[in-house]
Amino acid sequence: MKEFSPDKAFWDLTFFYSSPDDAGLQVALTKASELAKQFRKSYYGRINSPAGTPAKLTHALQQYERLQLEVLKPYLYAQLLFYSDSSKPEHTRLVAQVREAWQAIHELTLFFELEILALDEAAYRALVQNAAVIPYAHYLNTVRAHAPYTQSESVEQALKRKDLSGKEAFVQLFDELTAGFSYRYQFPGEEKERETTGEELLSLIYHSDRTVRETAFATFLDKHAKNSLVLTSCFNNLLLDHGKEAELRDYPDLMTPTHLSSETDPEMVEQMLTVTEEHYPLAQEYFELKRQLLGLDKLKNTDLYAPVGKEARQYSFSEALDLVIDAFRGFSPEMAEIVERLVAEGKLDVTPRSGKSGGAFCMGLYPGADPYVLLNFTGSLRDVSTLAHELGHAVHYVLSGEQNFFHYHAPLPLAETASVFGEMLLTRALLESEPDRQTRISLLCTKIEEIIATTFRQTVLTRFELAAHTRRGQDLLAADEICDLWLSENAKLLGDGVEMIPSYRWGWSYISHFIHARFYCYSYVFGELLVLALYQKYRAEGASFVPEYMKILRAGGSVRPGALVEPLGIDLADPDFWAQGYGLVGELIDELKGLVEQKGES
Repeated sequence: MKEFSPDKAFWDLTFFYSSPDDAGLQVALTKASELAKQFRKSYYGRINSPAGTPAKLTHALQQYERLQLEVLKPYLYAQLLFYSDSSKPEHTRLVAQVREAWQAIHELTLFFELEILALDEAAYRALVQNAAVIPYAHYLNTVRAHAPYTQSESVEQALKRKDLSGKEAFVQLFDELTAGFSYRYQFPGEEKERETTGEELLSLIYHSDRTVRETAFATFLDKHAKNSLVLTSCFNNLLLDHGKEAELRDYPDLMTPTHLSSETDPEMVEQMLTVTEEHYPLAQEYFELKRQLLGLDKLKNTDLYAPVGKEARQYSFSEALDLVIDAFRGFSPEMAEIVERLVAEGKLDVTPRSGKSGGAFCMGLYPGADPYVLLNFTGSLRDVSTLAHELGHAVHYVLSGEQNFFHYHAPLPLAETASVFGEMLLTRALLESEPDRQTRISLLCTKIEEIIATTFRQTVLTRFELAAHTRRGQDLLAADEICDLWLSENAKLLGDGVEMIPSYRWGWSYISHFIHARFYCYSYVFGELLVLALYQKYRAEGASFVPEYMKILRAGGSVRPGALVEPLGIDLADPDFWAQGYGLVGELIDELKGLVEQKGES
């Protein structure tokens, strides 16, 4: 596409409101509150009753969707403002206001799902088999799955109310604290230290100078260590909150709510994690190869993402965008067209800056509204890959927008399908067009390292999180105990061949998934291994595979993950399926070895 315009480097949020002071925002909150009161008056006690009919339930679902959309617009706007700049007090105040409004509305409408849960099984089955209700059936089934663990309306209301000043307050504290971190660091080639962002420091993990890599990461982690009192308190209280709620609801285990919302079988997830752990030696084989490529006596964890060979190339954002769009277009022109439209409409926030949220994400909104993508682009090849990842998410959200409101979001295990597939498309496009042997080595290293990070490392994170939750059920966790759990789980993957730098004991403290969502990380493992299988099918079937893949994205959250991929011959209960993905990793490592062993350069 044409040169990326600097004025498109920030989100255009006027889709929502002209400013935080826009009168329409307060009007929307007031209207949502009124709709919630009317909804309660119209349907309270009427869903779970002899008078409950398919027509009544369908109408209630339509009204429920309407009021959800009314409050979602100001809520999402406030969140995006905060993520773009948390340093402005008016942004923080607005987030607090919309969260409180959301909470009040949720309390008024909580009865609706509770009455669905309380329906007699025979009455429920009759309802969901009605033609008018069938479009909502999957959502209703997922609600019903929580029935054994749901309390009375008054208890559920109390739980939601305490969340506002409980776990949500600790999440907000973590976000505000870490978004405000600034660091003093002397960058390579500069004469003195300067203020910098966490994202700029983390980008130096990919620097060619070993000392730069280690000192930059240590500087980043040491800032978190200095704030350990607050970060440990946030972590402890979120662990405690989850544990107490699990006790109250009598969940079979701590991961049950994630399994229910993700529509995953606990045995299947455990099997997937176990198969991954059994393949840790594959990662360790790569680490040894990386040590040889770097010519080091001993590899440190800050060397794992070091560039190999000549100085790593830097990409402008325009170049990166063109590479991703071209890779997407080679698979499906529709995917490329979606991305070009999102860029033109100002849906990307690109550059790092103080106060902006770290990392990268894609925020889906609701059907009919395009997603927003946040990046902290610094020009590395990995940033190009991250761009492909987040734009894959964006394509997924646009396509799932064909579903109704209740089926818009894909379940957690499928949430990473399009993003990881986007990375694979980019990598293969780059490899196929690159004649230089050394550059191909770099591309393969980058791809293998991304797969290791998305499967093996995410398994480490999941095991650590579960261990921390289990240990917190016994007693308050001291910061050193959390650090020890972190190092212990990482050591299982890194083995004897990789030395962890001292500051890495604080590596758990900046991972926001632990704060924002319980046990989110296993979805990355699921997504990566599923994508490796899907990509193999694409290689075998070619263009005929494309519509089948796009059908998965268009399904959103309307079908259980296992049922959605079953027509493609994928059985999630088969351990060989999960091992299949690591077979492809082995092929990539062998391909890399072949290039390394070649004499001279092509």
